Amino acid sequence: MLSGRRLDLLDPSPLDVEISDIAHGLARVARWNGQTRGDHAFSVAQHSLMVETIFREANPSASACDLMMALLHDAPEYVIGDMISPFKAVVGGGYKVVEKRLEAAVHLRFGLSAHPSRDLKARIKKADTVAAFFEATELAGFSVAEARKFFGLPRGITRDRLPVEPMAATEAQARFLERFHALDALRPRATTP
Repeated sequence: MLSGRRLDLLDPSPLDVEISDIAHGLARVARWNGQTRGDHAFSVAQHSLMVETIFREANPSASACDLMMALLHDAPEYVIGDMISPFKAVVGGGYKVVEKRLEAAVHLRFGLSAHPSRDLKARIKKADTVAAFFEATELAGFSVAEARKFFGLPRGITRDRLPVEPMAATEAQARFLERFHALDALRPRATTP
């Protein structure tokens, strides 16, 4: 990693995870295999910001830790890249094992549960699906009817409230880090007597 850390993919340690590496990597991984409109690729960092925005609006009482899990929902992709869902299904279990280990290392590094609860994971996935709908129709050439078939029709959120315009990698990286640090500052801290 650019931070100088060496991350073992088969047994990742939380001690080798740095938010700077995550932000840098995610800002340079293209969603939709890069098959999107715009001068820049739509990055996983930008997608993560959009998912966290949707999640926050849909869950106004969510804790800072829940919001951070939403922001970090695709964090393993800073190492393994973004694989489109149909290909993930073909690759199968081995990919998921590596992804789960990376997720746990990232979450533990930042004082979160190794994995989100089933309920939290479902709510984050819902926000992820809403983001995918807008990405598909605004950036990836899907018709509304086609996107609706794959992702359903979003309710309660409109495109104008989301950062859908692809941005430069350096801007996506900076915004991701900024949001991470803002959420981190809101999290309760352990106090010592």
